[in-house]
Amino acid sequence: MAISRRFIRNLLKLLLPIVTLIILFVVGLSTWLMYVASDAPKAAYLITPAKYGQLSARGARITDETWTNKDGTQARGWLLRGGKGKPAIILLHQYGADRSHVLDRGVKLNELTDFTVLMPDLRGHGQNPPVPYTTFGGEETEDVLAAIDFLKNLKDESNKERLISNEIAIYGVELGALAGFRAAVKENSIRALVLDSVPLRSDEILYLAIRRRFPFASEYTSSLASMGAYIYFFNKTYVRDSLCDLAPSLKDRKIMLLAGVDEPLLQDSTQKLVGCFGPGADIQSYTGLSPSGYNLSAASLEQIRAYDQRVMDFFKKTFSSQITPMLTNQTSQISNQMNINLSSTKTSSAK
Repeated sequence: MAISRRFIRNLLKLLLPIVTLIILFVVGLSTWLMYVASDAPKAAYLITPAKYGQLSARGARITDETWTNKDGTQARGWLLRGGKGKPAIILLHQYGADRSHVLDRGVKLNELTDFTVLMPDLRGHGQNPPVPYTTFGGEETEDVLAAIDFLKNLKDESNKERLISNEIAIYGVELGALAGFRAAVKENSIRALVLDSVPLRSDEILYLAIRRRFPFASEYTSSLASMGAYIYFFNKTYVRDSLCDLAPSLKDRKIMLLAGVDEPLLQDSTQKLVGCFGPGADIQSYTGLSPSGYNLSAASLEQIRAYDQRVMDFFKKTFSSQITPMLTNQTSQISNQMNINLSSTKTSSAK
């Protein structure tokens, strides 16, 4: 018996350092993977308001704005002012993109509706971002609420009265869709949402980010990275609850859900979300798009126009009583020219 106890003690002494090293390795690897994924890919803006303004007088009115997030960090975005007393639309891009990816769509929406349009860089995105990392939807939700506060504090030309009404609309893709959805749960002034390729949890965005950087065994590496979120974001918000649990609280909003065959994971999550709102919800869903907004940068001009038209028709119908027809042949031609220029820019970047 004494020999057996001595053997066990010696074995434990031998194994303990090995087990400790394995645990430290797993913890270190998972934290490193989360660190890498939270540093979203960055590139030069596809198009800037200065270049856009060369073709569009309305685009030339875009201003570069900054405001303060709820955690004290700085946010930034392009602002296109609309008519006094009208709603505002916030356009939120996906992980790895930036505000330039929604610039043309934002100008088109402003031309159609005369609503104020805000196109922010989500935290950790864009050129030299003021916040260097993304939290995959957690802090981004609070950032959307801060952007709404910024919009509600805008003044009209007289600098005396508020510019926008108390109604906000959201357009978001993937990360932007998750943040916009969660913000709508907290902010009742968000009355309409167009959400494309909607993940149910932050883990799905993380999985796609890891798959992009480490295609081999991405299922395992993304699981490790998710574990690392507990350490890396110990004092921040990382979304682990499902949007499906929150969906019934948005039954009084007008929502259009989009997804496509180009990303089956997000197509599946969006289709699941459709059934989470419960009876009586005002939901439109188109989940068989090819491509969806998630991969619209690879689409043809005709596909981009069709996609944009679907989005614009939704907002036009939702806010029909507040829209004065403004989309002239001239502005349509400008948008077509911008689509051509953007397509050329993306092709050059791909090369």
